[in-house]
Amino acid sequence: TDVQKYLDTYFADLKSTTDRLQPLTLDTCQQANPELTARAAFSMNVRTFVLVKDKKTFCSSATGEMDIPLNELIPALDINKNVDMAILPGTPMVPNKPAIVIWYRNPLLKNSGVFAALNLNLTPSLFYSSRQEDYDGVALIIGNTALSTFSSRLMNVNELTDMPVRETKIAGIPLTVRLYADDWTWNDVWYAFLLGGMSGTVVGLLCYYLMSVRMRPGREIMTAIKREQFYVAYQPVVDTQALRVTGLEVLLRWRHPVAGEIPPDAFINFAESQKMIVPLTQHLFELIARDAAELEKVLPVGVKFGINIAPDHLHSESFKADIQKLLTSLPAHHFQIVLEITERDMLKEQEATQLFAWLHSVGVEIAIDDFGTGHSALIYLERFTLDYLKIDRGFINAIGTETITSPVLDAVLTLAKRLNMLTVAEGVETPEQARWLSERGVNFMQGYWISRPLPLDDFVRWLKKPYTPQW
Repeated sequence: TDVQKYLDTYFADLKSTTDRLQPLTLDTCQQANPELTARAAFSMNVRTFVLVKDKKTFCSSATGEMDIPLNELIPALDINKNVDMAILPGTPMVPNKPAIVIWYRNPLLKNSGVFAALNLNLTPSLFYSSRQEDYDGVALIIGNTALSTFSSRLMNVNELTDMPVRETKIAGIPLTVRLYADDWTWNDVWYAFLLGGMSGTVVGLLCYYLMSVRMRPGREIMTAIKREQFYVAYQPVVDTQALRVTGLEVLLRWRHPVAGEIPPDAFINFAESQKMIVPLTQHLFELIARDAAELEKVLPVGVKFGINIAPDHLHSESFKADIQKLLTSLPAHHFQIVLEITERDMLKEQEATQLFAWLHSVGVEIAIDDFGTGHSALIYLERFTLDYLKIDRGFINAIGTETITSPVLDAVLTLAKRLNMLTVAEGVETPEQARWLSERGVNFMQGYWISRPLPLDDFVRWLKKPYTPQW
C-alpha cells in the first residue's frame, strides 16, 4: 500500500543517512565532527548520531568526543546485529524525554557502526480523549521494554494489560505497536503511522482516533473555539546586540477543561487532518486582534508579529481576505505582520512568487521557518523573495560544544546576507549561544534564555520587569 511505501521510505532514508556516516568510523572525532553534526541538523527527528569503533562510542553529534563502551551506554543494543533498537528514558542532552535508539552495524569494520537517537512524542496528555468509553491507549514495544499511555515510566512488556489489543510489527526493524481499542483495523494502524511518522507516532494515532472513531469531523475543534478554550502565547524576539524586544512569535495554545494543556503538535496535526486549520487560524487572527489593544500600550511602533501559516491556508480561497481582515483589525501602522512558512510547506514556484508578491504589496513580510530540518535545500532562499530566515534549534543546540556546525551554519548565514535576508535564531537557551550568535552577525533570537511563550497578562508583566538577560 501507499502507507507501507511511506514507512519503507522513512526507514530507507534513515538507513541511507547512516550508510553515508559509516566511513566516519575510520576517522577521529575531530575529523568526523562537521559532517556528523550537519547530518544530525538536517535529518528529520534525529536527536543525535553517535559513531562507534571497537565497541566504544567515540563521537556524538550532540556532545562531541566520547569514550564509553557501547554496552555500558546502552546495554540493550546488540552490537553484533545488523539492526537493533532500544527505548531509553532520556539522553544526556535531553534527559527527561524518552527516545528510541536504532543501531546500524558497519558491515566492513568489525565492532563498529552508527546509532541514532530519535525523538519520540508520547505525552500522556495527548490522550485527553481516552476518557471516552472503549479506548484504552497505545504502547510502543522494543524487546521487553514498553512505552505506553498507561504510565509515565518505561514498563516491562509483561506489565501491560491483557485486555484485547490490535498489534502490528514494523518490517525490517524490531518495533511493535499495540493499540488498545475495540474497533481498530489493520488499515487503521498503518494509516495512523502515516499521520504520525516516527517521532510523532502517538500524535498520529490520536489524530486518527479523534478523526474517525469517536466524533464528527471538526466537532472538537469547533467546540473549543466556541467555548474559548484557545488562547495566544507570545514569545519575545530580541535583537542580538541590545537585547531589546523587536518582535513576538504568536503561538496558539489549547487549554482543555478536562485534559489541561493540549500539546500543539497534537491539535495542529488533528486540525490539518480535519481540514479545520483554516477556521482555527482565522480564530487565531481574532484572538490577536483582541489582544492588540493591550499590546499597543506596551510595545513600540514597528514590533513584529510572527505568525505560522499552514499550507492549506496558503492555498485556500479565503487566504487573502483573511490577511486583509487581520491587517484592518490591528491598530494602524503599529505592528508589522510576518508570516512564517516552513520549508516543507513551500508552494509551487509560480504560485509562491505571485502570492509572496501580493503579501509584500499589502505590507506583510515573510519568513522561512525551521530552516535546515531536512525538508529541502538552500535553493529556496534564492528562488523566492523572503525577508527572514529562522535558524532551527538543531543548529543552536550545538553551540558551546565541540560540535558546532560551523561550515553549514556559516554557509547559511553568508547566503542570507548576500540575499539581504535578516536572520532569527530559535531555541536560544544559554548566554554562550547568544554571544556566539551575536558575534556572527545573527540579527535576532528567541528562546528560553530570554523567555518562554507567555499568555498576554504574563507577557505584559514580564515586559515591565527591569530585567535584562546577562551575557
